[in-house]
Amino acid sequence: MITSAAIRQHFLDFFKSKGHTIVPSAPIVLKNDPTLLFTNAGMNQFKDYFLGNKQAPHKRVADTQKCLRVSGKHNDLEEVGVDTYHHTMFEMLGNWSFGDYFKTEAIAWSWELLNVVFQIPKDRLYVTVFEGDPELNLPKDEEAMNEWKKWVAEDRILLGKKKDNFWEMGDTGPCGPCTEIHVDCRSDEERAKSNGASLVNNDHPQVIEIWNNVFIQFNRLKDGSLEPLPAKHVDTGMGFERLVRVLQGKQSNYDTDVFSETIAATGNIVHKKYDGSDSRQAIAFRVIADHIRAISFTIADGQLPSNTGAGYVIRRILRRAVRYYYSYLDYKQPLLHQLLPVIAHQFRDVFPELQQQQDFVKKVIREEEEAFLRTLDKGLKRIDDVIKTATNGTIEGSVAFELYDTYGFPIDLTLLIARENNLAVDEKGFEKEMQQQKDRSRAATTLDTEDWVQLVKDGKENQSPNFAGYDMLELQTKVLKYRKIKAKGKESYQLVLNTTPFYAESGGQVGDTGFLSFDGEMVPVTDTKKENDLIIHFTDKLPVNITAPVDARVDAERRKCTAVHHSATHLLHAALRKVLGTHVAQKGSLVNEEYLRFDFSHFAKMTDEEISKVEAIVNQKIRENIPVVIKEMPKEEAMQSGAMALFGEKYADVVRVVIIDPNYSVELCGGTHVGSTGEIGIFRIKQETAVAAGVRRVEAVSGYAAEKYIDEQSAELKQVKLALKNPKDAVKAVEQLQSENSDLKKKLDHLENRILVGVRNELLQKDQIIDGVTYIGEIIEVGNADALKKLAFDLKNNLHDYVAVLCANIGGKPFVAVGISDTVVAAKQLDAGKIIKEHIAPLIKGGGGGQKNLATAGGQDASQLQAVIEKVKGLL
Repeated sequence: MITSAAIRQHFLDFFKSKGHTIVPSAPIVLKNDPTLLFTNAGMNQFKDYFLGNKQAPHKRVADTQKCLRVSGKHNDLEEVGVDTYHHTMFEMLGNWSFGDYFKTEAIAWSWELLNVVFQIPKDRLYVTVFEGDPELNLPKDEEAMNEWKKWVAEDRILLGKKKDNFWEMGDTGPCGPCTEIHVDCRSDEERAKSNGASLVNNDHPQVIEIWNNVFIQFNRLKDGSLEPLPAKHVDTGMGFERLVRVLQGKQSNYDTDVFSETIAATGNIVHKKYDGSDSRQAIAFRVIADHIRAISFTIADGQLPSNTGAGYVIRRILRRAVRYYYSYLDYKQPLLHQLLPVIAHQFRDVFPELQQQQDFVKKVIREEEEAFLRTLDKGLKRIDDVIKTATNGTIEGSVAFELYDTYGFPIDLTLLIARENNLAVDEKGFEKEMQQQKDRSRAATTLDTEDWVQLVKDGKENQSPNFAGYDMLELQTKVLKYRKIKAKGKESYQLVLNTTPFYAESGGQVGDTGFLSFDGEMVPVTDTKKENDLIIHFTDKLPVNITAPVDARVDAERRKCTAVHHSATHLLHAALRKVLGTHVAQKGSLVNEEYLRFDFSHFAKMTDEEISKVEAIVNQKIRENIPVVIKEMPKEEAMQSGAMALFGEKYADVVRVVIIDPNYSVELCGGTHVGSTGEIGIFRIKQETAVAAGVRRVEAVSGYAAEKYIDEQSAELKQVKLALKNPKDAVKAVEQLQSENSDLKKKLDHLENRILVGVRNELLQKDQIIDGVTYIGEIIEVGNADALKKLAFDLKNNLHDYVAVLCANIGGKPFVAVGISDTVVAAKQLDAGKIIKEHIAPLIKGGGGGQKNLATAGGQDASQLQAVIEKVKGLL
């Protein structure tokens, strides 16, 4: 049987023989693209070439691309693992032509590779071509049809609608017709019974799309109209996992050697066997085999699990895997991290970044698993309460959504538990809550973008603007194009300049601000960002004459302070590796004019001694006034020279290398820097904290910001000394003050306890007997809510069958404590916590809670304390 590794290599070798340059996969985590969180298709890294923003260095390329899809066509997360051929993370094999070959070659080579090289029989292959769309004035793709007729019988060429056979990057942008290749994997007996053509694009598990050839030839405008592109491109994508399944003769992607090792390792851990069925247990095996890849590669590429954005997507995927092994494999401890060595070894030659960071990724996954397993336990306790309190035999939709959103229970798990307890679930109510959450999320991120208005028509209007900001902070330029955008109801503008001194936010460094002057009219630049490789300047208004020559001027002082912090970050990174060890690797950064923030891999809190050592090393390098040397060189040469690159970054063939002493700090970096380290002035670490499992964060200041910080610290110390009456030894004075405070607190506690004993004795004289229960309800004077609670608790040592309601007005605010003996709780079915929530909190306009025998509340309306006493008395 041919291995998956051999199949991948055959694909790349085939296109290399056709004049294609083999390029590495881009990171799965996307940067500088506001439209996507993750690389979800092979074309993402080439988007600038299709948009015309950038000239492709090679006319023909081929690759295998790590992709992640968790929504969209056929890819709802909750379906992955249920069927045999959809995935979250997958490999996309692709060949690309940027204005070179077109339909003739793309179609011929597709057929040659599949039928001749991989020897997939003709009678198992079907192809689809675009049938046209009269409403959009799009003709049938006769060109593709005629090309296919050279290779395939006409009854195997099927016409497809726009949904399947017209590809678009988004609502606007490059698009074009596509031709898909489908494989019929059914048995000969089944194929004899029914024609495979009727099953194409009908979600049949054995008749699957394997390859899509997209012919990018149009640009869709905001109004929906299409204009021809100046150059035509080919963008193809073939699902690697599906191809392997076909060539290895399997009925499921999960039966191939892409997943078999992971599934076997899972079986060994949980002591269960995978049978490939549709059972919950078998689905759990598939979910784990799929999800561990998505989790591992995204973390290796720099995206840590979190509660927002891309990090939340990863956390959801991880938690889904945990839910499945917890519920259906009966495994109650962390499992996923144990599979890391299997995945890292499997992909060591094609995606080596996971092998290189195995310990780090394993640590992050394990801590995430442990945290969620604790949450899952709470969720199971919550669902027990839900089952007990379900009305009309139904679990409400809002409750099912709470179980999903807070505790990670998928609706199918809630349905299963409900069925086991003879309950139904309001699925429509759940879907409504789900849709509301999606709408809220969409509303928070909606960006309405107009079409670009082109001002320059000399063929340069779509080229990436030249960045001249390393050497100049002011220059003469012109606007190439602009567009209006609307976000959260506010309108602003994005401008692209022919040449710009403005640094666009990237590599952790914030974007420049400054001014654009049009014939003397000043337009502030509020931010500068990248959209793919396009440098975009944000302004709140347009000038009267946007075609006038532009004087572009960066805020020099802000840029200088930012550069100081960026160079200090490089010194910090090197110092951390010297003090803590070479396992330290950058995991994120923020560099602006006020401070620097640096996230790095390390598994323990830094000690005060380690922090001091790092500060000392950095300040020593600053005093040495080392020249900051910046060179451009081929990436391979830079890496051989020992330059540090970041995991999850995509670097060009020629890279910018920042050298601060070849023996100390050599990093690939596109940011702006000082000329020599002496310009940094001084460096101070403000704090060191945890960010996530295995990731620490240092916040620090340099230059003017450090001076300001030191001045603030000094002023604070002076105020402290002044408050202490300027002692010679401030530390000793503070220690003495703490000692005196401790002694006084002990005396105060002793005095308060004596007073409370007196109050308690008075209360014991005011009891009433109601229906065999001793009732005490009083408004008393105490200094704090804790004293009230202490009194209510102390009464149980002096009373038996009792209910006590103690109230106090403390500083104009009402406070209540309710104590009930265990005997009365049992006999009368009373619950102090419920009494607080249902009867007392509404009266005093507040909230609270507690146990069945002791609960407390606080509120806003102190006038209702007597009513509280009467209310509880009435319950007896």
